[in-house]
Amino acid sequence: MIEIVFAGRSNVGKSTLFSQLFGVKVRKGKRPGTTIKPNQIRYRDLLVTDLPGFGYISGVDREFNERVKDFVVRYIEKNSERIILAVQVVDGKSFLEIAERWERRGYIPVEVEMFEFLNEVCPKVFLAVNKMDKVDDWDEVLNGIALKLGMTPPWQEWTHVIFPISAKKGKIDNLRRAIKNRLIEIGRSDLIPVLK
Repeated sequence: MIEIVFAGRSNVGKSTLFSQLFGVKVRKGKRPGTTIKPNQIRYRDLLVTDLPGFGYISGVDREFNERVKDFVVRYIEKNSERIILAVQVVDGKSFLEIAERWERRGYIPVEVEMFEFLNEVCPKVFLAVNKMDKVDDWDEVLNGIALKLGMTPPWQEWTHVIFPISAKKGKIDNLRRAIKNRLIEIGRSDLIPVLK
């Protein structure tokens, strides 16, 4: 069994992206925390997992939010041997504002922590910067995100890691191609039909 995982803060569009890429219907909603257990599909010996969103979840206490984040981390650690690709989804429109708010309080932003963690335990990590249809200055935003995540701008130097997308609008071809290429890279082009 091999696996691709999708991780990210609540309400960044992971489930919408998951649906678009794999042609499956999954529960998704406008409020944070709609996905509170993993959505999974299986194709041959490939498991694709949309993990619950970490961070703020509407209508629940802080302890529950922490349990969800711990679940995501434990899931990835436990299955790291079979994970061939981790896709971290972030909201291009709000990433920098949220990261700077955390930094002003003296904390490392949770998206930065997750990106570092994924790069420690997974052989390949893609950053899907979603909701780019709502962003005016792509270069400014993507350069800022790259910098926060330890990549020296310009972001165009990182197009093998950073994928600007709009899942809701179906503008995900760059990420779809990269996932196909990852499957080819590991000698599993037979799994490409999982992508729609």
